[in-house]
Parts: sequence; C-alpha cells; structure tokens
Amino acid sequence: MNPTTTQGSGGLSNLVVRPLFERDLDRADRIYRTAFGTFLGAPEPEKFFGDVELVRTRWRADPAAAFGAELDGTLVGSNFLTNWGSVGFFGPLTVQPEHWDRGIARRLLEPTMDLFASWKTQHVGLLTFAESPKHVGLYQNFGFWPRYLIAALSAPVVPPERAVSYTKFSEVASHDRAGATGDVRELTSAVFDGLDITREFDAVLDQKLGETVLIYEASGLQAMAVCHIGPGTEAGSGMCYVKFGAARPGRKAAGSFGRLIDACQDLAATAGASVVSAGVNLGREQAYTALRQRGFRHEYQGVSMHRPNQPAYDKRNCYVIDDWR
Repeated sequence: MNPTTTQGSGGLSNLVVRPLFERDLDRADRIYRTAFGTFLGAPEPEKFFGDVELVRTRWRADPAAAFGAELDGTLVGSNFLTNWGSVGFFGPLTVQPEHWDRGIARRLLEPTMDLFASWKTQHVGLLTFAESPKHVGLYQNFGFWPRYLIAALSAPVVPPERAVSYTKFSEVASHDRAGATGDVRELTSAVFDGLDITREFDAVLDQKLGETVLIYEASGLQAMAVCHIGPGTEAGSGMCYVKFGAARPGRKAAGSFGRLIDACQDLAATAGASVVSAGVNLGREQAYTALRQRGFRHEYQGVSMHRPNQPAYDKRNCYVIDDWR
C-alpha cells in the first residue's frame, strides 16, 4: 500500500532517482512511517507502525530492488519491488509529506516499471487505498487497473484442539533444503505458472524474521506459509503475520488450507504471539470464507491493482493468502 499522493510536477530539476543504499535506510524508514501516519491522521506520524520493520527487511532481501528519490542531496522518497518469479509487486512507495503532489512518485515509478520489464515479470500488482482517487489515478497512468478489494484480517491465537503435523523449514537439514525449495516452487507454480516465493522464506531464514511452515502428505507438499513473527519484522510485537500461504489446487485444497491455518495458529502460540494476521484478495472467495469461518475479522481493506487487467490467481477456488502490502 502506498500513501503518496504525488501527481503534479514542478521544481524537480534537481531530483535524482537512484538505487537505495544501506546508508539511506534510517531516513527511508522515517519517511515511510511519516507518510503513512500523516495520510491516516495519526497524532505522531513518525511513530506510526511501532516496532513493525519493513524498510530494512525488504532492502536486505534484495538491495537491487529498491529505489530512492533524492532532491537537492536529501532523500525524499523510496520504493521497494518484490520479485515472485512470474509475479511482482511494489511498495511501500512513500514520499516525505511536504513534497507530496510534485510528481516524485511518478518519477520513482519509471525505473520501477523498467526493472519489472528486465525481470520479464508477467503480472505486476500493488495494494493501494480504495477510497483515494489520486492513488488509483496515479497507478492507472502506468497501466494498472483496480480489481478486487484486499482484506487484512486478524484473529486471536487459539492453539488447535488437535495436534497438527507440519515441518519448519528452519529445521530441515541443510542437505535437504534444496529439495524443499523445489517442492515449494512446484506448488506455487501449480497455483499460477511461474509464481516463485522462495526468496521470502530465504529472507525469513537469513534475517531470523519468523518461520516457513510446510505441510507434507505421502503424495508430497500440500500447503505452505511464510510467517513473520514479533518485533523487527513485518508482523510487530505480539503478532504472527502470514505474508504468503497457499494450498495445492485440487479436491484436497480446502482441507489442506484448514490444516495450514491450524499450523500457523500453532506456530504463533509456540512463539508467544497473541494475534495472527493474514491478508486475502476477495476474488479468492473460498480462502476468504475459510478465514472468516475460523474467526478472522477485518482490520482494514484496500484495493488490488493489476497490470495487465487479469485475475492472475485471484480466483474463487484459489486458496492463497497474501495482500501485497
């Protein structure tokens, strides 16, 4: 989701859009928090999101996939791209509030789209504010089309009544991890051809952000989820955030998805979290309904925008959790 409302231009002859460097991260983080906090009317915008960490974690996951906008030698905005194989999304795209409406977001989007093209990304998306014509209009200028709402949901942590069997990727023997990675790629490609989220569980493992849950049966991997847990991650204190989760398509999908939710609840309880959060596109009617039936309730919602204007894996019987935030 991207709170920048820049659409105009003027006075930007000294603006430079360049790669974002490690030395920029403190300021980029302040801009990110202040931009969202200001747009949403928080009393102390610079403290918005508390101990949630997103700027540093995404930069560390792929330093070459982040851009900064520098005006007169000072960083005033940034954008982060995520490469999931055939699918990609960007955000947060943020600009310091005093520089809104000057065209800086548009300038950040130019190299963004070039990088997606170099990756040969087939389907590019984003999450933005459904109620903001400025946001929707800005991204429409780059070929994106608003589709379904995305709901950010949460539920209290309730350990499952019955034990659920799952594997933690961090506990997979090092010589077996390549095989597990291949299993995940095969599962996500069954959801959408070329979808590859393995860099997410690499980031979780390398940065110690949480855990990746794998649910195997005799026939192979049936479901998986990448979870951020606790402060310094995309979850925050007391939270377990399911950044991506999927069940193998087919007649067993509903049951596998239920087991996956139970596994995430068990993982959260074991880690001492009190709340599980998960986002889902409302085009995935059955996944959304399953979460609601298990006690998940709305926190907020935005709108997904797609380029091209196609559903990708936002389909009724697609059991996938993600929200492109």
